[in-house]
Amino acid sequence: MITIVDYGMGNLRSVQKAFEYIGKKAVVTSNKKSILNSSLIVVPGVGSFDAAMNNLKKLKLVEVIKKVISEGKPYLGLCLGLQILFECSEEGNSRGLEMLRGKVEKFNFRNNLKIPHMGWNNIKLKVPATKPLAGPPKSQWRKIFNGIEDNSYFYFVHSYCVKPKDKRIISTTTDYGINFASSIFYKNIFATQFHPEKSQKNGLRLLKNYVNYTGN
Repeated sequence: MITIVDYGMGNLRSVQKAFEYIGKKAVVTSNKKSILNSSLIVVPGVGSFDAAMNNLKKLKLVEVIKKVISEGKPYLGLCLGLQILFECSEEGNSRGLEMLRGKVEKFNFRNNLKIPHMGWNNIKLKVPATKPLAGPPKSQWRKIFNGIEDNSYFYFVHSYCVKPKDKRIISTTTDYGINFASSIFYKNIFATQFHPEKSQKNGLRLLKNYVNYTGN
């Protein structure tokens, strides 16, 4: 069962519709038992890091999500669902899920680029030449981006970006004043800063690739 975690941070229906479009049923819920019994959990989100963590704490979902990830079940994080995987954010004082080492930083430009970074931008595939530490081998990375060309365009809305300690988990980068990590792939975790559900053909292809990869 594919479960979209409802923690009150927006765009849940658009994510659900994207899964429906590729022929997959996804349930939106905050029920702990349903999340724990899922074969794949999706954590989307739009908003602030602190608000996301506070909502997860209120719903008592922090340990539930961490347990699912620790058990090796596939996790798909979208936008804020990527950022909360890390230890902390410059956006606030809350600790993240701390499933990945690193932090979330605000864009700090010396030019006139607008913040938030909003709209279409391209991704640069960063498929490793060798297997990263405890991460998926090269062949598995390729399956996620099968049929998606280097420099393909995806839709972004964010003012902060992740800075992983281990750069080997970065699967794509994007240039917006700086070169930032626009997706990461580590063990059973795949997460994107961009919104696949808003990225038309490429986004739907990416979701389908990941669902097929995980066997869901």
